[in-house]
Amino acid sequence: MKKIFAAIGLLFLLQSAWAIDIGDAKEQGLVGEATSGYLAAVQSPASAEIRALIADVNAKRKDHFEETAQKTGVTTEQVAYRFYELAVQRTAPGHYYQDANGSWKKK
Repeated sequence: MKKIFAAIGLLFLLQSAWAIDIGDAKEQGLVGEATSGYLAAVQSPASAEIRALIADVNAKRKDHFEETAQKTGVTTEQVAYRFYELAVQRTAPGHYYQDANGSWKKK
């Protein structure tokens, strides 16, 4: 029984070591900056790993947007859109972002 728990623990450690990060996902063209200010999958359907990455990043962004909106007296949507504008400016060549029409563009 102890061996099973040890094997499961090792599997979780290895899985997190192999997990894709936002930089790799952008570099591979799997995710990009959406007009909403959030990260989105460039192609559908996205893998479970990419969906989990997007959910994690977007939860953190949402918290940051809400906190910033409270501090500045603007809406969360305004903060998110400004973040999108800045993110597009900082998007590296070869990475994706959505244009004003929601189409994916490669910078």
